[in-house]
Amino acid sequence: MATDQPALLTDASRGLTSDEVAQRVAAGQTNAVSTKTSRTTGEIIRANVFTRINAIYGVLFVLILSTGYFIDGLFGGLIIVNSAVGIIQELRAKRTLERLAIVGQAKPTVRRDGQSAEIAPEEVVLGDLVELGPGDKIVVDGPALTADALEVDESLLTGESDPVVKQPGDKVLSGSFVVAGSGTYRADIIGDESYAAKLAAEASKFTLVKSELRQGIDKILKFITYLLIPAGALTIYNQLAGDQAWPDALRGMVAALVPMVPEGLVLMTSVALAVGVIRLGKRQCLVQELPAIEGLARVDVVCADKTGTLTENAMRLSEVREITPGHPVDDALAALAAADPRPNASLQAIAEAHRTDPGWRVSTTMPFSSARKWSGASFGGDGDWVLGAADVLLPEGEHRAEAEKIGSRGLRVLLLGRAERAVDSAEGPGDIEPVALVVLEQKVRPDAKDTLDFFAHQDVAVKVISGDNAISVGAVAGTLDLPGADKPVDARKLPEDAEKLADTVEDRAVFGRVTPVQKRAMVGALQSKGHTVAMTGDGVNDVLALKDADIGVAMGAGSPATRAVAQIVLLDDKFATLPHVVAEGRRVIGNIERVSNLFLTKTVYSVLLALMVGIAQVPFPFLPRHITITAWFTIGLPAFVLSLAPNNERARTGFVGRVMRMAVPAGLVIATATFVSYLLVYKGSGQSELDKVQAGTTALITLITIALWVLGIVARPYRWWKILLIGGMVVLTLALFLIPFTQKFFALDPSVTSYTLSAFACAGVGIVLVEAAWWIGRHLVKRSEA
Repeated sequence: MATDQPALLTDASRGLTSDEVAQRVAAGQTNAVSTKTSRTTGEIIRANVFTRINAIYGVLFVLILSTGYFIDGLFGGLIIVNSAVGIIQELRAKRTLERLAIVGQAKPTVRRDGQSAEIAPEEVVLGDLVELGPGDKIVVDGPALTADALEVDESLLTGESDPVVKQPGDKVLSGSFVVAGSGTYRADIIGDESYAAKLAAEASKFTLVKSELRQGIDKILKFITYLLIPAGALTIYNQLAGDQAWPDALRGMVAALVPMVPEGLVLMTSVALAVGVIRLGKRQCLVQELPAIEGLARVDVVCADKTGTLTENAMRLSEVREITPGHPVDDALAALAAADPRPNASLQAIAEAHRTDPGWRVSTTMPFSSARKWSGASFGGDGDWVLGAADVLLPEGEHRAEAEKIGSRGLRVLLLGRAERAVDSAEGPGDIEPVALVVLEQKVRPDAKDTLDFFAHQDVAVKVISGDNAISVGAVAGTLDLPGADKPVDARKLPEDAEKLADTVEDRAVFGRVTPVQKRAMVGALQSKGHTVAMTGDGVNDVLALKDADIGVAMGAGSPATRAVAQIVLLDDKFATLPHVVAEGRRVIGNIERVSNLFLTKTVYSVLLALMVGIAQVPFPFLPRHITITAWFTIGLPAFVLSLAPNNERARTGFVGRVMRMAVPAGLVIATATFVSYLLVYKGSGQSELDKVQAGTTALITLITIALWVLGIVARPYRWWKILLIGGMVVLTLALFLIPFTQKFFALDPSVTSYTLSAFACAGVGIVLVEAAWWIGRHLVKRSEA
């Protein structure tokens, strides 16, 4: 909401008083937005109950009830099962997402009654004084009140990557973030009218948009719809225009139409993705965009920042080596640490070792920037001091060589220098007199090596991209046995030509002195080579690359800006969680492809069988109850287990083509074999009721036998539990045909040996043809992907 300019505060530096905050909350002048990050419970229930598939099944169920053969309405239970499973899983995913989103949200710091405190974004009220520091995400709009070398990145709003320097009075917009410096601004535009409302809506939404998998399934369903229209029309005409009794004709029509609908395909897709969200949530992994699970399954390159990813974010001051004697090194370091209100990890380590503030008066500061690689402060008569990357500030020579030698042990080396001019001078600080080398220790994460080993085993290339000295980065990567760590690249020497850059980035593994713009360019270079790239990071220098990567992964303790643009946030800050995330993505996508083969094979053979029966103008061989038990044991139960099973195969493009190459030939074979076995025992329009049952049983044996074989193909490669699953389905199916009670209940009669043998003979031929089609299809896929 936006209102007229709030009344001027008595003391703007203290922020609002508690009474003023309470008045604004009572007046509804808060940053609460109406946009929801997920569907409400009611919307979830309606979306899962009132579906097109449930509507079709509901109509067919009513038709069956009208015949009085209630047992043939067993398929109506799918309406309840589909709805219940979908509702339960999405509600669980909703709770998981909302819980994690609260933990991972960017919390602005506001000043009230002179005290600073972090609050939730929706608790910001009109006129609040909001503090800004490096990495802070700006959550509402308003004018800057103070600005100390404040630089704001507005690339998420404008696409312009260069940071914008803000002066008091300049407007800052929600959705941007602070690159360097500090300041304060007043919340003038809040709620639905601010940019933040739109960005927050996209940050944690349970969505399936821009998903290759979902688009592929929609494409398949559209194709199926075109097949259903002629097949359904012919079936209805054939069943109702013949000389069958009205109840028998209706049952045959329903039995033909029910299996044409791939009722479980969309459900299993939603369930697999929702379960993926829940499983990752248990590992403190927030999936901010659901298609990210799918994207991770396709990742073949992981670009990892060193600090905060391979190494812990905290550092320790190891030593200070004086270069030029006679300078107050300890006082200068302590003063620089005290001058920065939002110190980075390096300054925090220095401040920890130099707790005594010398009391130098600060006249101006220059905050650290990833582009500059240095920060500094001017202290009047005590001099102008800078602290930054030794290999950037030092010229070639003895001291730079010493710094690189230290860095080759995996240490971070900074130069403390005295500047010629004020650090914020328009001409720059001028010549830098080297005073001391400041050496910082970085602790490698204990789980980093196992993580890199996992990616190597899974054929996922890892690129370490860091703003630190290339030799130092290579040394750290070398301790983790990363291939290519012995050949680090200084990004300042990278070619500007896009094609040459792509070749270099693809060939090498370790890069140092990389600027934020270069990180973005390197991600784009890898993508131009056909790679699916995941980028991990925790600092503002990673934001541009995170935004452009196929999958952005941020650390929970990283800057609010990185968490805002990343699709996945590792709330526990563990790089070792990433293999589980990738594995979950592969499990979800690989298993959805498996079960898609089952459901679409059923749809294809159902449509083709209906067409064959309609053209031949014979009664449909099955009752609805036959279709129900076929779906249970060849598709439904196995698909549910397979959709949740482990699967480490990397997802590939071409989902639709691969599924159709399997489903169409298999469906054609099953339909043809089933129809042939039916005609072999069909005795014409004058057949008795027993003849109908025996003919239907014969056709059903053929259908289920080949369908179970297709299940066996889809389940490959075999594991003990898959063998147990298939064996269990075979045993249950045999029980249906052999137990007297189930024979009577499901109208089955396999007592005629010659009929049963002919059924298995047709099934045997069908199995050979299905195997041949699968073998040919697999080799065609391999050839197309080669």
